[in-house]
Amino acid sequence: MTGVRKVAAASAVGNSIELYDFLLYGTASALVFDKIFFPQFDSRVGVLLAFATFGAGFLARPLGGAVIGHLGDRIGRRAMLVVTLSVTGVSTATIGLLPTYAQVGILAPVLLVLLRVVQGFFMGGEQSGASLMAVEHAPPGRWGWYGSWVFIGSPVGLVLANLAMYLSSRATGERDFLSWGWRLPFLFSVVLVGIGLYIRLRVAESPRFARAGKARLPIAEVLRDRWRVVLLGAGVNLGFTIFIYVLSVFMIGYGRTELAIPADGLLVAITAGAVAQVVAVPAFGLLSDRVGRFPVMFGGAIFQTAFAFPLFWLTDSGWFTFALVLGFVGSAALFGPSAAYFAELFRTRVRYSGVALSFQLGAVLGGGLAPLLAQSLLRTGTWAIALYLIAGAVLSGVCLLAIGSAHEAEPAGGESDGQPLAPAQA
Repeated sequence: MTGVRKVAAASAVGNSIELYDFLLYGTASALVFDKIFFPQFDSRVGVLLAFATFGAGFLARPLGGAVIGHLGDRIGRRAMLVVTLSVTGVSTATIGLLPTYAQVGILAPVLLVLLRVVQGFFMGGEQSGASLMAVEHAPPGRWGWYGSWVFIGSPVGLVLANLAMYLSSRATGERDFLSWGWRLPFLFSVVLVGIGLYIRLRVAESPRFARAGKARLPIAEVLRDRWRVVLLGAGVNLGFTIFIYVLSVFMIGYGRTELAIPADGLLVAITAGAVAQVVAVPAFGLLSDRVGRFPVMFGGAIFQTAFAFPLFWLTDSGWFTFALVLGFVGSAALFGPSAAYFAELFRTRVRYSGVALSFQLGAVLGGGLAPLLAQSLLRTGTWAIALYLIAGAVLSGVCLLAIGSAHEAEPAGGESDGQPLAPAQA
């Protein structure tokens, strides 16, 4: 395996483990946390509260992105990725040891939220750093392809999380699963983190970072010179994260409470969608190297707009798994090229800070609130959720259009490793 492939593969494995930790919480929120940590409420309200704790992790992600991104531009990408993987894994395993509401009362959900916030803080610097390690090792013209390897980590992490929940559910039975079986996937995180650390410690630092001059205050430089691009980039990611977290988290709760689909069937459907996205993400990343980031990602925004109403028509008509698979594949057009797209917006000396802050602002406003808002809108009707998905997709498309002109207007001082920053759509 060549150097760049080794780095991209290592980044993908580490990110998969990190996303396993983060997304496992979402699956548990939809399936069991309402019963374990909020048993005093009816099923709809309990799921709503569980989704609120899921969103708490996203609130910490922009702050984590800013802090870890700043340190990543000062100290190095590799060192910060070791820290993010270690702390997130320990937080996940600790969730598996928490007492329930029946045991300690209100202290149980309080501890759950605190651990979720810790998860979110360190997750805020993970995905951006992992993608930069792959992209900055890649040769020109291959950033989309190798960057997409890292973002395979999201669907792979989702597959691992749902598979772990599925196997635990099948092995323990419904009663024991609610009692103690749900803890096993969280405790298994310790094993995965050990594997991830072994792989990450064997990878060299980014050569572009090693060559670049160091900014004294990277986060301040980004906010001073590129604040508009940071906000527009957040808008690009916001539409995608709304869509994907409605698919991967809200739809589990919706299928369980509204469509009466068994837990096993829900986990199989989500896993099938995630597996399809594992193939779609690198395919769209490679396509973006051939035809440009903008047409591929803008096409993804159009798909999300067009698919919002059919998503619920299909699920309510008995085509639940098919609808999710189609949604995961189509949304990969916006997601697959993102690693390269965001990296191309910032100079190397401040790239970690810029990418992490921009990406995580979009994540907290999109993914962090999506399951909670979708569950709240359900009282109005699924048409309201569809309009919410459309609004997010339209925002992504508008920001893609705007960021192209903002990027082209970057003065000659905006450069990466001595070369002018290319327009994002070029």
